[in-house]
Amino acid sequence: MESITHPIGKFLFDKDVTPGKRAACVGDITELPARLRAVVDGLSSSQLDTPYREGGWTVRQVIHHLADSHMNAFIRFKLALTEDTPPIKAYNQNTWADTADGRRADVGLSLSLIEGLHGRWASLLASMGPADFGRSFTHPERGLVSLDNTLQMYAWHSRHHVAHISGLRERMGWR
Repeated sequence: MESITHPIGKFLFDKDVTPGKRAACVGDITELPARLRAVVDGLSSSQLDTPYREGGWTVRQVIHHLADSHMNAFIRFKLALTEDTPPIKAYNQNTWADTADGRRADVGLSLSLIEGLHGRWASLLASMGPADFGRSFTHPERGLVSLDNTLQMYAWHSRHHVAHISGLRERMGWR
């Protein structure tokens, strides 16, 4: 079950940040739109409405969750780059995923949104220097969070959810 819940392992922040590691994370952010489109390509509506694990979100909800979550992350980056340790608002990802749009909206809407959002995000990331990645925001539950930590988390998050969907496809024999 752990391999289904966390197919690439749990997120661990690597404090030994190097330019190469940072570039790999930026690559994960940049490549998510194409990876996500590829992993859902050809899925039927009923397949999109299949949970990736028992008690888990459907593929549709995962895609909409990625859009919701990554919009919040992009805004957190912008806040941290333009304000001194700004407070951010947390949100309940499960209740967001359970809204009507999260359960029923066409996944093409979120795929397009992720494509545009990640294009902007990749452009922003390319403009950032090492000091920028050291900037932080204040999370109500996690305290001070650096943009290096956030970059790593969302690179992992991108791979994590693509692996949920690809794992389901493999287990179900969906080609």
